[in-house]
Amino acid sequence: MRNSKAYILLIPFYLLLSCGGGGDDSPTPPINGGDDDPVVVIPNPDASTLIFPENNTECNEGTIVSETESDINFRWNASENTDSYSIKITNLLTNESFNVVQGNTETVFRLQRGTPYEWSVESRSNGTNNIAVSESWRFFNEGPGIENYAPFPAEAINPSRGATLETTTEVSLEWSTSDIDNDLKNFEVLIGTSIDTMTSLGTFTDTKIASVPVVENTIYYWVIKAFDTEGNNSTSEIFQFKIK
Repeated sequence: MRNSKAYILLIPFYLLLSCGGGGDDSPTPPINGGDDDPVVVIPNPDASTLIFPENNTECNEGTIVSETESDINFRWNASENTDSYSIKITNLLTNESFNVVQGNTETVFRLQRGTPYEWSVESRSNGTNNIAVSESWRFFNEGPGIENYAPFPAEAINPSRGATLETTTEVSLEWSTSDIDNDLKNFEVLIGTSIDTMTSLGTFTDTKIASVPVVENTIYYWVIKAFDTEGNNSTSEIFQFKIK
């Protein structure tokens, strides 16, 4: 009977050892990104610098495809922290744009000849929604037999496109444009509370009108026509602003 009692008393001690008493006291490692995991910071991409077609110039280095079209090789510098680029090209006569996303720093587009364009590049990085946008450059795609080009369509400076202004009784209008022939002559500015009822404010040699009467709680539409000394002209897109 002494041997049986000794055997029975050993059972609790064995169970104590098997349940981890005196075992490893190390903490359980965190699962799936615990507080101790390092935070991975994705750097924002830098803006690219454009190379070709150059700004405010006539592009005459393309490959002529037909009387109406040519292939233009767009080039820009690589930017830091960038995985891909989105190239935006806008036909300034129709305001139609298209975008192409790619990984290298040059690409060829087929464009209309004798037509003004604007282009820019967005730099993108995997892992972040932030983008960096280059400058916007304008150029004329060379056309057959063109000796003098129309001015580039004007751009709104003040009020900016789609701006909402505090209640006031007058605003100043300001715009900018350029001409590769450097023969700008004057501008005609039209404004109204609807696209169909815009009326002319007159002809100006400056790119600013100091005071234009407005009323509160109204949306205004305005457009600029630019003329050069050779009789060529261009019409801007229709801009708008709102008075509170």
